[in-house]
Amino acid sequence: MDRFFQLSANKTSIRQEAIAGLTTFLAMAYILFVNPDILGAAGMDQGAVFVATALAAMVGSIIMGLLANYPIALAPGMGLNAFFAYTVVINYGMSWQAALFAVFASGVIFIFITIFKLREKIINAIPEELKYAAGAGIGLFIAFIGLKNAGIVVGDEATLVTMGNLQTPGTLLAIFGIVVTIILVVMNIKGAVFYGLALTALVGIITGMNSLDGGIISMPPSLTTFGAAFQPVSWTDEIFTLQMLIVVLTFLFIVFFDTAGTLFAVATQAGFVKDNRLPRAGRALFADASATTVGAIFGTSTTTAYVESTSGVAVGGRTGLTAIFTGLFFLVALFFSPLLSVITGEVTAPALIVVGVMMATSLRHIDWTKMEIAVPVFFTVVTMPLTYSIATGIALGFVLYPLTMVVKGRGKELHPLMYLLFVAFVLFLFFLPH
Repeated sequence: MDRFFQLSANKTSIRQEAIAGLTTFLAMAYILFVNPDILGAAGMDQGAVFVATALAAMVGSIIMGLLANYPIALAPGMGLNAFFAYTVVINYGMSWQAALFAVFASGVIFIFITIFKLREKIINAIPEELKYAAGAGIGLFIAFIGLKNAGIVVGDEATLVTMGNLQTPGTLLAIFGIVVTIILVVMNIKGAVFYGLALTALVGIITGMNSLDGGIISMPPSLTTFGAAFQPVSWTDEIFTLQMLIVVLTFLFIVFFDTAGTLFAVATQAGFVKDNRLPRAGRALFADASATTVGAIFGTSTTTAYVESTSGVAVGGRTGLTAIFTGLFFLVALFFSPLLSVITGEVTAPALIVVGVMMATSLRHIDWTKMEIAVPVFFTVVTMPLTYSIATGIALGFVLYPLTMVVKGRGKELHPLMYLLFVAFVLFLFFLPH
């Protein structure tokens, strides 16, 4: 084991890697309860999604550890699950089975992109500003969903949205969770989001709003979502369509840059990056793509690398053994599905809001003094929550960016791929149902 994971060379031990793996698990364990809540909105069985989430995280993390030997754990990604449920299924009217097929297809494409080493070419083709804008916009979208689930923001016929009744028990519980989670995050507590969720659920139980009548431990629920990706309602109306192509490309776009950024961030903290290059990057990306494909077969949205892995690195995790331990903890978590009964929308709302805040911090990289950049970035970020569609925000950004750059006389700076995407997203905006 020492030779395979290079424990001595990385100045670590099995015990240290186990502690790091547990730390990473606690930092990202909130996804076990948030993901079923979000995908449940798409009509999926929450118990099955809980199992699929745990299995996808376990398999993805173990593949990363064995193949790339990095202390980077994987699980279904935030933002990607929201796009899956609220945009693809609810907004576009696609079945959740067809949405799973889109996730599977994006994973397969990602595998081929990795094998044929097209990663750098694609990364260089997309302007950095649009990458940052996509991440920040998804953050606002997630936070908006959290505010809605908490009852803090509600619908209004006159103003579309307004402040909800803050005196209702569920909303008060969510506000408590938001405050506690923010305090933990500001104090830089490792696993702050998970602890905030756990404390909110505990208060819900103590106050009688939620009940643990189903117990705490049980056998895992049935995995009814397994293989559903290959059972869409209609192959002709859902799979072989331009809309499906756009959905697959959007999944691919989000996970591609999210993964690249996360891998680089965690690897930098661990000291793996040399001369601005990440060793074994191809293996890491292949592990990520494989996890997405396997996760779709289990029945969950896109699986991706988690930046929360930095918490494990911070306590000494340096090899893939950390990721493997994290995966094994997700395996153990399979037997705690009864806790889903107390993890309501109000309990998960603080996690959505705080994670949204974290994602929105990427806006600091934008040069707002240049209007040819500020305009497409602004529309990308703002329209995601306002249209309740991640894809619409991305589409507007990819349409406006070439326009503003050409008008500014900077059209030659754009990669030809950007003009192809311009045409594709114009078709998406004006000729596809939304």
